[in-house]
Amino acid sequence: MPRILVVDDDAAILKLVSVILSRAGHEVRTSNHPVEALELLKVFTPDLVISDVVMPYMTGLEFLEKLREHEQHSAIPFMLLSSHAERGDVRRGMNLGADDYLPKPFTPQDLTTAIDARLRRAGLTLQAEGGMQAKALGTAQVVWQGTPVSWVSRKALELFFFLLEHKEVTSWEAAEALWPEKDEARASSLFHTTLHRLRRSLSSETVVSANRRYALAGDLNPEYDVYRYELLATQAEHGSLGLEEMRELTGQYGTFLPGADSPWVDDVRARLEQKQMSVLSLAARAATEAGRSKDAAQFHQRALAIDPMSEMDWQGLARALDTIGDPRARLAAQREAWWAVDLD
Repeated sequence: MPRILVVDDDAAILKLVSVILSRAGHEVRTSNHPVEALELLKVFTPDLVISDVVMPYMTGLEFLEKLREHEQHSAIPFMLLSSHAERGDVRRGMNLGADDYLPKPFTPQDLTTAIDARLRRAGLTLQAEGGMQAKALGTAQVVWQGTPVSWVSRKALELFFFLLEHKEVTSWEAAEALWPEKDEARASSLFHTTLHRLRRSLSSETVVSANRRYALAGDLNPEYDVYRYELLATQAEHGSLGLEEMRELTGQYGTFLPGADSPWVDDVRARLEQKQMSVLSLAARAATEAGRSKDAAQFHQRALAIDPMSEMDWQGLARALDTIGDPRARLAAQREAWWAVDLD
């Protein structure tokens, strides 16, 4: 999955590009400030950088120059976004080492066509020929060899993610996790039926067994969004991520395997909720320290949507709203949720 960094001080453009590219299957990070983008590049190496030309504090051309100063980033393909009035800047950018530019306004097709062409020139493709992606945050989907898997049954999909989470299990461990209400004989029968359906959905070699233990075949090696999210969340807890990167990370969070109701799924959801609460707390603190109270309020509100009993977030929300003169500070102080209203 190609990794793309998008830098633009226009929040609407940033959101538009992020949505278009994410839906096209790219891993996208965004930043509304080129200085923060340079910090992000210390922990995130993209396959392509897209940058606006005109930005405060540092122009896209200055950002490009800074990027090219570092040997490890000197060869990253770089695309400029420009309006008609900035064509002279584009020529300068190409002389500085930019690889392409896209004029504004642009359509989603304009954007994806330009990016796919640039990635092909760099020897990259949207997805490896035999690659597999497993997506469980806010969805339940497996993409294999560029095509979403059509599952024979919902439980076959759940068994796939159970094996992905637990690496290697006995038939009884899987049966007890997925059918806790069934007796041992019935649960065992359901496991073997579901295992057969899982193999039919993918291939007969998908699940391997040895000594009565089952695991996904080692050569599958799927890109798992939960692993990526938890890895970045741990980096945030160690102080390795900046504010914009934490904002992007919290946006990757979603309900694990929506629609599934097995106890093991609830355990994973609780684990991921704890990670999300931790990152939201760190992001709110960073936003407060940066004097960005509106951002801090948004992080606290999102935390309260997960845990309405978090006293720390009620207090932080009330303080942040009071700082920006938002009348909802009174509601926050009274612990009244108004979540039908956004803070945007």
